[in-house]
Amino acid sequence: MTSPDTPPVRRKRPAKPQFAQTMLVLEALVVFFGTLVAFGLRAAEPRAVWLVGGVLTLWFLVIAGMVSRPGGYALGWAGQAMLVATTLVLPPVARPYALLMSVVFVVLWVVSLRIGARIDRERAEWDAAHPGMVGP
Repeated sequence: MTSPDTPPVRRKRPAKPQFAQTMLVLEALVVFFGTLVAFGLRAAEPRAVWLVGGVLTLWFLVIAGMVSRPGGYALGWAGQAMLVATTLVLPPVARPYALLMSVVFVVLWVVSLRIGARIDRERAEWDAAHPGMVGP
């Protein structure tokens, strides 16, 4: 029960887009710092390093803002595929480490989508079972 003095309950943001956005921003940071390392080690021609690293960094940042729109998760999956694909063209010295990091981020992407969806589903069930109450 709410009294006239009680402020209205603010609706919670869904967890799935929050988790997905967090992962995409973290990936953007890792790609940016990886680009700095590749540039410093002169792993390839500097313009190519900045072009690939910059495009991938911007891709993840832009998609982080588009996750809750239609097709946003598909673009996130495309970003994961691009991340893995770019590690395959790195020099042999850096490839295993970059591939490991990209696989770790793909796994974290999958986990964030699954856990976020589960949290949203459990919140909806709780709200349906307790109408009018402030949820967990």
